[in-house]
Amino acid sequence: NPMYNKTEFLEVGKKQPALDVLYDVIKSKKHRTWQKIHEPIMVKYLELCVDLRKSHLAKEGLYQYKNICQQVNIKSLEDVVRAYLKLAEEKTETAKGESQQMVLDIEDLDNIQTPESVLLSAVSGEDTQDRTDRLLLTPWVKFLWESYRQCLDLLRNNSKVERLYHDIAQQAFKFCLQYTRKAEFRKLCDNLRMHLGQIQRHHNQSTAINLNNPESQSMHLETRLVQLDSAIAMELWQEAFKAVEDIHGLFALSKKPPKPQLMANYYNKVSTVFWKSGNALFHACTLHRLYHLSREMRKNLTQEEMQRMSTRVLLATLSIPITPERTDIARLLDMDGIIVEKHRRLATLLGLQSPPTRQSLINDMVRFNLLQYIVPEVKELYNWLEMDFHPLKLSGRVAKVLNWVRDQSEKEADLQQYVPHLQSNTILRLLQQVAQIYQSIEFSRLASLVPFVDAFQLERSIVDAARHCDLQVRIDHTTRNLSFGSDLNYSTKEDSPVGPFLQNMPSAQIRNQLTAMSSSLAKAIQVIKPASMLQEREEQSHLAITAYLKNGRKEHQRILARRQTIEERKERLENLNIQREKEELEQREAELQKVRKAEEERLRQEAKEREKERIMQEHEQIKKKTVRERLEQIKKTELGAKAFKYFDIENLEDLDPDFIMSKQVEQLEKEKRELQDRLKNQEKKIDYFERAKRLEEIPLIKKAYEEQRVKDMELWELQEEERISNMKVEREKALEHKQRMSRMMQDKENFCLCSLPSKEKLKQFQERLVEERTKRREERKIHRKEDRRNTFYRNKEEEAQRIHEEQLKKAMEQNSRNNLKTATSAFILLQM
Repeated sequence: NPMYNKTEFLEVGKKQPALDVLYDVIKSKKHRTWQKIHEPIMVKYLELCVDLRKSHLAKEGLYQYKNICQQVNIKSLEDVVRAYLKLAEEKTETAKGESQQMVLDIEDLDNIQTPESVLLSAVSGEDTQDRTDRLLLTPWVKFLWESYRQCLDLLRNNSKVERLYHDIAQQAFKFCLQYTRKAEFRKLCDNLRMHLGQIQRHHNQSTAINLNNPESQSMHLETRLVQLDSAIAMELWQEAFKAVEDIHGLFALSKKPPKPQLMANYYNKVSTVFWKSGNALFHACTLHRLYHLSREMRKNLTQEEMQRMSTRVLLATLSIPITPERTDIARLLDMDGIIVEKHRRLATLLGLQSPPTRQSLINDMVRFNLLQYIVPEVKELYNWLEMDFHPLKLSGRVAKVLNWVRDQSEKEADLQQYVPHLQSNTILRLLQQVAQIYQSIEFSRLASLVPFVDAFQLERSIVDAARHCDLQVRIDHTTRNLSFGSDLNYSTKEDSPVGPFLQNMPSAQIRNQLTAMSSSLAKAIQVIKPASMLQEREEQSHLAITAYLKNGRKEHQRILARRQTIEERKERLENLNIQREKEELEQREAELQKVRKAEEERLRQEAKEREKERIMQEHEQIKKKTVRERLEQIKKTELGAKAFKYFDIENLEDLDPDFIMSKQVEQLEKEKRELQDRLKNQEKKIDYFERAKRLEEIPLIKKAYEEQRVKDMELWELQEEERISNMKVEREKALEHKQRMSRMMQDKENFCLCSLPSKEKLKQFQERLVEERTKRREERKIHRKEDRRNTFYRNKEEEAQRIHEEQLKKAMEQNSRNNLKTATSAFILLQM
């Protein structure tokens, strides 16, 4: 029973074998039909994956479970995925609570150990707490990010779990915002964009999402708005602009107009993006659209809300630069087409037919009578900057308005951003008006007219006005004067700024001088012309009328034919243009398709690379663990404990295998030298002791020798006397025995004569004896040969077996040493 085996493994703390058992159950073909027991099995499987941080196994299990329950009970898949993400989020929050590190300093979670980070950690001081925080929090944050990404890939283009898909996407945005993960935020936006493209391409699948469904469009718009909010909060303005384009694309797919509340939120976010990107023109245009939308859709707008919206629209419109800042290089390179195309593209995002201009926005503001709703403190700002001509009082009047705006910083914080732009436009208007009155003016006098800027900023504004705003001004630094309109050959450009006007500059007057002279001479000729010239003129008119009446019909027919020709040519050109546009569109579609395929292939390759890198990291961790265990085993031995007594196990992992071997050899040599020194000292000590002892023993030994010699002599004499007496007694006994045995001599001789065999029998016996000896000698010879042969072959086999075993043993030892060196080197590279 797999569940019983899993429970047994968990009871003894073996989570990895329990996970393997459940993985085999999920992958088994016997369990392809969904049953109620599948859900708790899957939940326990995902719990083990989270505990062990095995995101790839969780991904495989979720895909397998999706295939099992997609057609039967899709709600079970939703519950399992939500439980999985909840558990991963809880683990990450726990790690964050235990860690003091609130924000990760790792740029990309998919590539944690970069060469730059390794070098930086090597040269920078990193305390134990920092290392603990990184090892504790970073793996869980990376695991949570991989969980979000895998779940989004699992649920994409599936109408049955569309709500869950968007919930997870929004949770992923919150995750990026909480941990300030900018690189992961970009990857998440790219993945969502790729998923939307797959939905559009594979809309014929059985479970595909229908983008024409209002509910699906609403969920996609909601997710894109959360994406836009997160990008703005993280100050990723490029991603915010891409999100705006995605939202506009979803608007284009919708057949029904979006809800007013949604459009209001969209315009509010887009205005922020435009302002942060430095595009004040489209920022003001977006606020105009938001104002008109609110006026049309909200019938219960209060007077205070109207004043606040109108005041912001006015300040945003007047903050638009009077002329675009274009350098001479931009004019020479003819970049107008690129700028116009960019403005047309931005206008499309706001639903406009043509790009707006500053003057058009001001005209719309006046036409819709927006000025009547503006607060009284700001209401006259429009007249002072755009209508009235009073350079001496302009800066003072505008300064009062700007001071009022600064005073409203707590109530209206959004208005503070317009103050610098309003100051720049005020300086430019002042310069334009001063140029129409004065031919020259002292710089100090001009600075007194603009009290809210310093001399450096004023001089810079003058130079910018001369470069970009077609203003004839020259600064004389020797006399600290400014001269206006000194070049009479100067010709103003067509796009020169329009504002309060008093009189033309001298160059404009010179340019119109010939036209004025021609008009005056024509009037004088009519006054002084005689009657004959009037009659001649009448005759010429009569001839012209006669010629017209004669050739009028033909001319009319020719004009009609020409008109028909022109219409046919236009139609032909339109057809050619349509055909060319169609071909260009097809070509662009083909290129986009190629780019999409290349992007998908790149993403697949990146996924493969990430998977390969993850597997390599796991292998490196296994090798690292093996090296650690080997080092611990070495350290447990008596020799290893002595060799690595003063080394930490963490430091041992950073050492080279050759260094470890050299340490062991060095310890052996050291013990050998110490043993030899001890033996020499002991030998010397014993030698001295023996010498001293013998010096003391010599007189005692001599004395003892003399005493012993005397005793030995006495003992020898006593023993010699006893020996002589004993020999005498034995001789007497032997003589008695001889006499007693001599009586039996005759009987012995008679017995020998009777018992000896005859010579013939003895000869036969000798022959048989020789024959039997020869036979047995041959048998022993044959036996010894057979034994030697068997012994030779047996020894040969034993020698071959011994050589083979020695070779296997040497190969195993060499392989073990190589594995140890490889694992140690790999661990050292990982630590670097």
